[in-house]
Amino acid sequence: MSYLPRDLSVLAYANGFTLWHYSTPDAHTAVRAAGYFNAASHMLRLGDMILANTGVGGTPVSGIFLVNANAGGTVDTADVTQVGTADTD
Repeated sequence: MSYLPRDLSVLAYANGFTLWHYSTPDAHTAVRAAGYFNAASHMLRLGDMILANTGVGGTPVSGIFLVNANAGGTVDTADVTQVGTADTD
């Protein structure tokens, strides 16, 4: 699949920073690839964070992507920082 604008939403905005949420059946490795969010380049800024639920309906991975580049319409995010990976109970 690919990026779907309807699945990206704003959770919070303050002081030039936006916290986003994105949900997709795409694997986190696909979402992490440079260019995945190009269609949203006009909205995403350096330092924005995207809380993501990836692999929905398959092998889920949830975490945070940091927008670390956005130039010339090409958006890149850092590798996902996973959350909820350990469950000791």
